[in-house]
Amino acid sequence: MSEFREVDAALEARGNIRMVFDLSKIEELLDLLGSPQRAYPSIHLTGTNGKTSTARMIDSLLQAFGIHTGRYTSPHLESVRERISLDGEPISEDRFVSVYREVEPLAALVDDRHDEPLTYFDMTTALAFAAFADAPVEVAVVEVGLGGADDSTNVIQAGVCVITPIGLDHTEWLGDTIEEIAWAKAGIIHKGATVITAAQTEEAARPLLERCAEVGATIAREGGEFGVLRRTLAVGGQVLTLQGLGGEYDEIFLPLHGAHQAQNAAVALAAVEAFLGAGADRQLVVETVREGFAATSSPGRLEKVRNAPTILLDGAHNPHGMAATVTALQEEFAFSKLVAVVAVLADKDVTGILDLLEPVVDAVVVTRNSSPRAMPVDELAALAVEVFGEERVETAATMPDAIEAAVVLAETEVEGELSGVGVIVTGSVFTVAEARTLLKR
Repeated sequence: MSEFREVDAALEARGNIRMVFDLSKIEELLDLLGSPQRAYPSIHLTGTNGKTSTARMIDSLLQAFGIHTGRYTSPHLESVRERISLDGEPISEDRFVSVYREVEPLAALVDDRHDEPLTYFDMTTALAFAAFADAPVEVAVVEVGLGGADDSTNVIQAGVCVITPIGLDHTEWLGDTIEEIAWAKAGIIHKGATVITAAQTEEAARPLLERCAEVGATIAREGGEFGVLRRTLAVGGQVLTLQGLGGEYDEIFLPLHGAHQAQNAAVALAAVEAFLGAGADRQLVVETVREGFAATSSPGRLEKVRNAPTILLDGAHNPHGMAATVTALQEEFAFSKLVAVVAVLADKDVTGILDLLEPVVDAVVVTRNSSPRAMPVDELAALAVEVFGEERVETAATMPDAIEAAVVLAETEVEGELSGVGVIVTGSVFTVAEARTLLKR
């Protein structure tokens, strides 16, 4: 077994289940490491949907301005290395192993002092901060794992905080209402920070504003200080005119689909402007901003992996995310027939997800992904039948079988041209990760 696979297995063995949320263990570990998270400024992101895409755009923009970046996002699609990127590229296996060897003995000391060991996420967070300090990076773009206030990443006290749209998700940990979830996420706002927030519902906006007032943070809101002015569809994506904090930025090609990605782009631009000190009297170089956006990618977000039939992968895993995906499918893809492959985690609002998908797909093939939290096929099939009716639902025991069945379904009964035929694989990031491994071979 390679050293990297050994390290990967050791991390996996820690698990992510935590009985008590508290930051003392990760703080202790980082203290022992010499506080690597203080070696560079950070941009911290939370929200329900769009965090990873927005983080990737911020990273791409900063690199266009010649800045060395570290990016920490989760979950990963194929390898844990994707969670820790240096200048836009996943950390190498060798470097990952050497950082782990540096952190692990100190983590063992911390584990010995507590009833509960550090989790997988605690460890990858510490590895990211240490790798960024070693690189060294000039800025870290850090995505929250869950919530905000009690998340392991909330030790950075970032100068720029980004809040993407807040909806209902992870209710078992964060609370049953949008307001409770917003309070949890507002926890990443620290004294004197600049907060960049996407448009929010009133119940999500209130906690954010209260938190800003409490800690003396400055807030810029989409639709007020910045936003999307115009958006036209283009081959392979869209062309945007964005209102930034420092002025108007036009002719921006974004190689991603959906109005939600345009919104993410506006948020990303404002965050980079805030970080680089642009504002009322100073605009960033528009040409450089165009370069940064043109280089953006977001794997597993309406990502096309095959032609004839078109196969799209999309990680929407809650109703809020699925609503954005469905809108993009209706606006930007003219399918004459579309079949969905769906596998979900059991703790999600599955009926909510299926209800949104129903009007845009002709049939659905339900299966399960490899996550231990995956909903069993028969259970998912029963829910799907309630939404779609029996004749539009098929089941498959495994992901390869499900994709094959969906392609066959998509291609049957279509007269002549197969150009308008498609398959979308969705329901969970785990589902997309698995399909991506199969289809990208």
